Amino acid sequence: MINVFQPTLGADELDAIAEVFASNWLGHGPRTKAFEEQFAAHLGVDPGHVLFINSATSGLFLAAELLGLGPGDDVVMPSASFVAAGNAVASTGARPVFCDVDERTMNPTAAHIEQALTPDTKAVLVLHYGGLPGEIAAIAQLCRERGIQLIEDAACAVSSSVDGTACGTFGDVAMWSFDAMKVLVTGDGGMLYVRDTELALRAKRLAYHGLEQSSGFTAAKVSHRWWELNVKDFGRRIVGNDLTAAIGLVQLARLPELITRRRTNSELYDQLLTDTHGVLLPPQTPKGHTSSHYFYWIQLDPTIRDHVAADLLKEGIYTTFRYPPLHKIPAYGPGHPELPGTEKSSENTLLLPQHPGLDTNDIHTIATALHTSIKHHTTPTHN
Repeated sequence: MINVFQPTLGADELDAIAEVFASNWLGHGPRTKAFEEQFAAHLGVDPGHVLFINSATSGLFLAAELLGLGPGDDVVMPSASFVAAGNAVASTGARPVFCDVDERTMNPTAAHIEQALTPDTKAVLVLHYGGLPGEIAAIAQLCRERGIQLIEDAACAVSSSVDGTACGTFGDVAMWSFDAMKVLVTGDGGMLYVRDTELALRAKRLAYHGLEQSSGFTAAKVSHRWWELNVKDFGRRIVGNDLTAAIGLVQLARLPELITRRRTNSELYDQLLTDTHGVLLPPQTPKGHTSSHYFYWIQLDPTIRDHVAADLLKEGIYTTFRYPPLHKIPAYGPGHPELPGTEKSSENTLLLPQHPGLDTNDIHTIATALHTSIKHHTTPTHN
């Protein structure tokens, strides 16, 4: 099976895990701190504002708490987003207000965001679809002008930027995902960025039971009764650990090569599919933007999209679609407006395999199978 997503791991990651075993310190420790520091350098931010956590989903829920979202608040967000974002907002009692997206980029424009703002809008939550930054600079400017908090779900955008500014650092809070299928992999895990210094300190407390001092061993150096607790917030335990951080350190060092391979895959797909009748390729990345190339998506006639996916699966090629529209999910309530870009793209978009484990032969195989299927479903005799 040619998988749509797949991690790229090797001997260096195994060696890093062995070193953690040998150190006999598996929990939140020196490798976690090193990972935070090196990821902060990758972003170009102060490491005191960065926290390694157990998942980007935990980061979304923590962001909602940090910003004080609750009943009576509206949060504008694209309907074309992962369900974790909707859950994080709705769980606070705040109301997700879903906006549309550009049907080609799958990202909301600043105009889409502005049209969805209400008098009760307290925050905007955006996703960088497939690693494309989208109009994040304009959206951030809009939020600043309106006094609205901006959350960036940068799960797909670990190496995405606009004019040298890393995606995730435009807003007030951001999170990246390092789960088993992402660009940078730690198995499970994520990174949180908080712009405000005091909120960043509170995030660290909330991520470890609300404790002012997260380590009794560290406290022993400054207190004669280091086992006593100093609880400042009612938190939980969502911090990362040295096992996953050790993998993350290796993956972060390999990130340039992983992104290069993904970009090469995208370029080969473009070359092989550019003249395929009825296929729209992903939009070109605008000047000054860099993408993490997490997704490679095509858009087809909606009447054949699902048939093509089924044909490819029979050939051992797994494809998928992300993300089903959140405004169609009953749990988020009725009364959402029509979102034509979101709805159209949800019916015509298909994600092809995209990961560094693909070789040239794999992509040629995928392209050939795609050509064959589309031709079969669009010939007059078939119709």
